[in-house]
Amino acid sequence: MALKTLKTRNRKDLKWTKIIIAILSTIGLVDTGSITLKNLGLFNSLSCSIGGLNTGCDKVLSSAWGTIFQNNQITIPLSFAGFITYLPLLILSILLTLNLTSSKEKSNKIVWWFVFLISCGATVFSLLLLYIMIFKIKAICPFCIISAISCLSIFILSIIGAKFENREPMIFRGFIVAFLVLISGLIWDNKVDPANAEQISNPVPIEKIAPKVTTKSSSQKIDFAKFLSDNKIFMYSAYWCSHCYDQKQLFGKEAVKKLTIIECAKDGKDSQTELCLQKEIKGFPSWEINGEIYSGVKDLNDLAIMTEYEGDSNF
Repeated sequence: MALKTLKTRNRKDLKWTKIIIAILSTIGLVDTGSITLKNLGLFNSLSCSIGGLNTGCDKVLSSAWGTIFQNNQITIPLSFAGFITYLPLLILSILLTLNLTSSKEKSNKIVWWFVFLISCGATVFSLLLLYIMIFKIKAICPFCIISAISCLSIFILSIIGAKFENREPMIFRGFIVAFLVLISGLIWDNKVDPANAEQISNPVPIEKIAPKVTTKSSSQKIDFAKFLSDNKIFMYSAYWCSHCYDQKQLFGKEAVKKLTIIECAKDGKDSQTELCLQKEIKGFPSWEINGEIYSGVKDLNDLAIMTEYEGDSNF
């Protein structure tokens, strides 16, 4: 009787870990989902500023590390990987919280193992991303930090909540997952890092061009584009970059012809790769305004404010 009471008490004591994991998974799901929708252009109300101060969120999201896969037709943002990581964590935490596997102790342990291993891998990759963000992109994205903290917290809670009797399998399996994720992450980082000329270079000798802009330009947009070009405000781009295409579409085909656009892809038409490397361009599109680099797609009205444009901004 006393043993049964003790087991019940332990189960109740550990219920808080399951609930917190579910809450953190929900936060992570909303966080990465919002970033994904913003990158796909389906959610425009996401603010990357805190207290009116602009953060490096746009720079991080539009950097070479901001996407998993990208071509002229489709772009899969890195945040989507976070989304599909938090989704199973949320489902598993709900199963644990509702005690849907409590009748079978083995099933319950398997669920805890999945939570532990998924959060372990996610934590290692998140820490790698924080390193890249701070030391390579040199910008701070609050949403990315929230995601990293959520992963680390879930990982710690999974160790507390699972109550693995034997720590050796936990350490061994956790080490294997962490090692594989870290090695894979370092290989991916080395491949996409613009400093290695991997992302913006290609041995194919044929020059490639960006897709044609299809939108029409108003006279205000044409005048604004002329102003930008006359004042030596440059747009750094890559022919394969979907975000660059989105930026050009905002101007329209007539206005784009007036812009000074610098092609950074080595196999792109009129490439100026060396200049892009010299300017330390890490995300596309990037705007050079008075010697400062601003990454990410810019709303034309915001760009007009940034460049102190005094003409008609009824775009």
